[in-house]
Parts: sequence; structure tokens; C-alpha cells
Amino acid sequence: MILALCAAAVSSVAYGVSTIMQAVAARRAAGLAVVRQPLVVAALVIDGLAWLLSLVALHRLPLFVVQALIASSLVVVVVLARFVLGTRIRPVDAVAVAVVVGSLVVLALAGGDQPAVAAPAGFTRAMLVAAGVLVVALAAAYRRGHPLLLAAIAGLGYSGAAVAARAAHGAGGLLDVVLQPLALVIVVSGAVGAVAYLRALERGPVGSAAAAESVIEVVVPAIVGIAVLGDTVRHGWVPAAAVGTLLALAGCVVLAQSPANAAAEATAPADELSPPASPPAPTDPGRSGP
Repeated sequence: MILALCAAAVSSVAYGVSTIMQAVAARRAAGLAVVRQPLVVAALVIDGLAWLLSLVALHRLPLFVVQALIASSLVVVVVLARFVLGTRIRPVDAVAVAVVVGSLVVLALAGGDQPAVAAPAGFTRAMLVAAGVLVVALAAAYRRGHPLLLAAIAGLGYSGAAVAARAAHGAGGLLDVVLQPLALVIVVSGAVGAVAYLRALERGPVGSAAAAESVIEVVVPAIVGIAVLGDTVRHGWVPAAAVGTLLALAGCVVLAQSPANAAAEATAPADELSPPASPPAPTDPGRSGP
């Protein structure tokens, strides 16, 4: 369990670091040139490692714990953005960071060590159908869909990938996860989530898109995990888990709408993201020096 918790925590930190690295790269280049930035390549590698660590976590921890930890990468983004991008942290952001961290400790204690179990009959078929529906929904909404709809599709895509990964672990170790139909669900759902989220950021405010995606990414897998995949809450910890989940989500929503997160995830050029320059101070005509 300790190894799984560490894997989930490191995965969350890695996702946050990757976001900041891509934000820095976006300020150094525009368009397709961003892809050639070494920081972007390194960020993609970190994303891949973070995803593998999340698979390790899902082998031993319930979905409601892992997904809450992953969503808390917003904490890393907001804190790092303060030092790397020079953005400001509002007092409410500092409170939200403390609330999210405290809530995650409660959720970790409420979940405990829960190895993945075999999914019920028909689950794989249902997940394949769900992945296909998400592809169709993304295709239909991509051009003119509302940003919140695209963010919802992104959240469902990431949710589908997490649920499929948890269920796939019920068949055995990491190699067994790759060599089964649910691996296709993981790949397709994850791709839908990534494309839909980027499109949501292009078409609307960063804060609302990030908040909607984060809430769905935590709530949907938690419900499926408990209702279908055998995830349980430790005896006597149900109220604490419920309160912890709500507080973690509330904190993530606040952080998603933080100026720091907006600066890290915005797709506008660097000059559009910079605050307007202050007008020059009037000079004293009687002074020749600065």
C-alpha cells in the first residue's frame, strides 16, 4: 500500500511538473515549433512515466483514492507557477492547497490496501462500447461544441482510462494489463480525454474547463469503482471519506480557477498572457538622472 501511495503521489507531482514545463516551452515558441522544444519532449516523457506510476497505484488502491491524488496535480501546478511563471497565489489558493492535501490524507486512510479484483461479466464489452461512444461524441463536438461539453468529454475520457486500468489489473500484473482488450479502452479513452481537454482550453476559459474535467475525473471513477469493481471504504470511515472527497473536489475547483493555473494551461501567445505594462512614471524636468 505504501508503494502504491508513493506511486500515486509521485504521478501527481509529475503531471504538475509536466504542465509547467509545457507552459514554459509555449512561451518560447509558437505553433508547431513548440513540439520541437526540448522541454516539451521531456514533458511528454514525464507524462508517460506518470501514467505508468498511476497504473502501479491502481493495482493496490481504489479508484477514489488514486483519482483524487491525480487531480491534486493542480496543487503542484499552482505552486510551481508562482516560482517558474511568476504568477500570483491568491489567499484562497493557499487555503485550497492545505484543504486538498489534508483531504488526500483522509482519503488514503479511508481507502487502505485494496488489490484489484476481476471485473464482472460483460464489463469489457461495456467499456469498449463506452470508448466508442466517447469517440463519436468528441467527433460531433470538436468543431462547435461548448467548452464545458468538451471538458466533460475529457473528464469522461480520463475516467474511462482509469476505470479500464483498474479493471485490467484484476486479471494479473502489469503485463496482463497490456495484453487484453481493456488496453484498447485505456488508449482510446486517454486519447479522447487529451484531445477534448486541449480543445476545451482553446474554445473557453481555462478555469471552468479545468474545474469540470477535474470533478468528473474523480467522481465518475469513484462511483464505478464502488458500484462495479468492488472498491470499498474502510469500516467506519464512510463519513470521513465522503467529506474528504467533497473537500478535495472543492479545493481542486478553486485551484482550477486560479490565475496560476490559467497561466500554466492557457493556449494564448506569451505576449497575450503578460499583464499590461504600467505607464511610465512622469519624470521631473529638473532632473537629468534616472
